[in-house]
Amino acid sequence: MNNFFQAAMLLLTLGCLMCLYRIGRGPTAPDRTISVDILGTLMVGFCCCMALVTGQDYYLTVAIAWAMTNFVGTLALAKYLEGRCYDA
Repeated sequence: MNNFFQAAMLLLTLGCLMCLYRIGRGPTAPDRTISVDILGTLMVGFCCCMALVTGQDYYLTVAIAWAMTNFVGTLALAKYLEGRCYDA
């Protein structure tokens, strides 16, 4: 089971690096917005894996709070970008 969690953490880290690249390079604001949303989802995955590995339930509390904050933040950013012209 330990190898599974190591592989999961490695894949989550790889996903985070790809999201950070897309946030930095763009090319458009919606691309960056989706990358920020996916990065938040990956962080929830990190928290869930840490909860399973350590047996501490507060990681799940952090994951739930992060997911709700990520959802509201993405909605706010999408609403902000709704009125803008973002042609590539």
